[in-house]
Amino acid sequence: MDTIATIFGGHAPLAGQLLAALGQPGTDGSHDRSHLLRVWSNAATIADREAGCNRAVLVAAVILHDCVAVEKDSPLRSQASRLAAARARSVLAALGWDAAEIDQTAHAIEAHSFSADIPPETIEARILQDADRLDAIGAIGIARCFYVAGRMGSKLYNPEDPPASNRDLDDRSFALDHFGAKLFKIAGNFQTKSGQELAEARTRTMQGFVDALLHEIAGGRQ
Repeated sequence: MDTIATIFGGHAPLAGQLLAALGQPGTDGSHDRSHLLRVWSNAATIADREAGCNRAVLVAAVILHDCVAVEKDSPLRSQASRLAAARARSVLAALGWDAAEIDQTAHAIEAHSFSADIPPETIEARILQDADRLDAIGAIGIARCFYVAGRMGSKLYNPEDPPASNRDLDDRSFALDHFGAKLFKIAGNFQTKSGQELAEARTRTMQGFVDALLHEIAGGRQ
């Protein structure tokens, strides 16, 4: 509980209740408890610079945003945020939350997802979307990219054409392709000024990594 108190501060009791409601974590290390703690740290940083945020709603949305686990290659992937929002409604109702705050939390959860394509209409929804997307890029995004690739059985890169200079990107087969196919594009779709600034810095971190990796693959000849 000391870690929860340090990270969530005055909202630690609520965070503890919600984490307990999640039960045992699944096997996906890219969407485990550490992911939730990182997303909260991102969200808190953004919320400190944005006005009008309901911190309790934001805490609940962060902790419950992935409360229904759906693998990235599942046909249900586009429904994951809606499934999580539905479960979050049940969890918060059991804790005695009022309908308005439950609705606000559920909307933030529904709108956070890439694949759901739901516009965030509240400050809490905008912050959660930015905070979650920040965890997909930068140094942690690099680690998660290769971790997920390993889970999916992908190769590190295409040895015939690592930078995809003369072929289509195929990030289902090659982890390195995921940077060009998706990760480098994320920074163009942030909802808050603070989130955008953080995203641009993390994108530079990823670009430096990709440049270094291609240099090493080429034996230092590029």
